[in-house]
Amino acid sequence: DQNKINHYGDELYTALKTRTAVAPLTDRESDITIEDAYNIQLRMIQRQIDDGHTVVGKKIGVTSKVVMDMLKVNQPDFGHLLSNMVYNEGEPIVASSMIAPKAEAEVAFILKNDLMGPGVTAADVLRATEYVVPSLELIDARLVDPRKIYDTIADNGAAAGIVLLLGAFMLWRWR
Repeated sequence: DQNKINHYGDELYTALKTRTAVAPLTDRESDITIEDAYNIQLRMIQRQIDDGHTVVGKKIGVTSKVVMDMLKVNQPDFGHLLSNMVYNEGEPIVASSMIAPKAEAEVAFILKNDLMGPGVTAADVLRATEYVVPSLELIDARLVDPRKIYDTIADNGAAAGIVLLLGAFMLWRWR
């Protein structure tokens, strides 16, 4: 129900702002669905947009078969990257601004054209891509472990930031 969606989205927003992890949603809502989780995520994102941040990109998680099998899911999860999540290469990242920060090496696709689904193909992605750069994804779950895929989706894929490694890209590009 919309009241629960709003409540959990607001709770995750507050956890983000106060840097305090909360109990997994799946411990409190055993019948939560993927759709519920995405609606909770959208509520959390809307609260940040209301703060003046803008959506600058998307993130995809759980992309490998091994991780999908481990989480017992058959699809990736998606989240949003907001303007306050982008760090410049070499810019200090204050660990105390997060709950339990981690970093993962990733590949960032910088698009020249928007992609609209459903039905986006690999060829569509290639046509829309301006360039690809190495990056670091900053992870910071607002929900304590153990989390399930529904929790991760609601928590915006545990997204905390991205660092585009443009220096490494420029060195490679001009070689």
